[in-house]
Amino acid sequence: MFIRTENFKQFLKLYPIVSTIIAINFIVYIITMLPYIGDEVFYTGMSVNYLIEDGQWWRIITSMFIHADFMHVLFNMFSLFLFGPELEKIAGKMRFLTIYFLAGIFGNVATFVLQAGNYASVGASGAIYGIFGAFAALVYYTRHTMPQLKQVILPLVVISVIITFISPNINVTGHIGGLVTGFLLGLSYFTPKNIIRWRQK
Repeated sequence: MFIRTENFKQFLKLYPIVSTIIAINFIVYIITMLPYIGDEVFYTGMSVNYLIEDGQWWRIITSMFIHADFMHVLFNMFSLFLFGPELEKIAGKMRFLTIYFLAGIFGNVATFVLQAGNYASVGASGAIYGIFGAFAALVYYTRHTMPQLKQVILPLVVISVIITFISPNINVTGHIGGLVTGFLLGLSYFTPKNIIRWRQK
């Protein structure tokens, strides 16, 4: 399910949303590495709670495209590369976009509400955890008809949550907020009636 066998050209054609998001994240990372302008972009876009409270609301969105270092962006984009295409195929482009962005946004909103004023964070992890949450909702609806899906998805979700709590420098609130948002959106999107209707189109 999560094994990618497409070549580069096929991947771009089949999964344009995932491909575009990955490209944007790497482009933004390269920009943040440039002298002078890089720091300006990084610090203007990162999520900082007291600055958001001051009215700089765009940070809730822009911080989803900014990463602390190369391993950070590489890990997040590799996760998106592995798990995003299947959700884009199942849910469709617009629903996938909704899950990804709302999970990332609400993960950052939860961070703003629940963390201290000086709390700062960057990264696409909340949005990626939204993908995991959406898959968990799909498992919920298919638990009797596709038990093999549960065997693949549930360990992934459980391991991801464990990693969230044991790894240092992780925005736990953003991860869990993204996961819950993705799950709730998945419950709305992946009802049996919707799945049947999509297949009939």
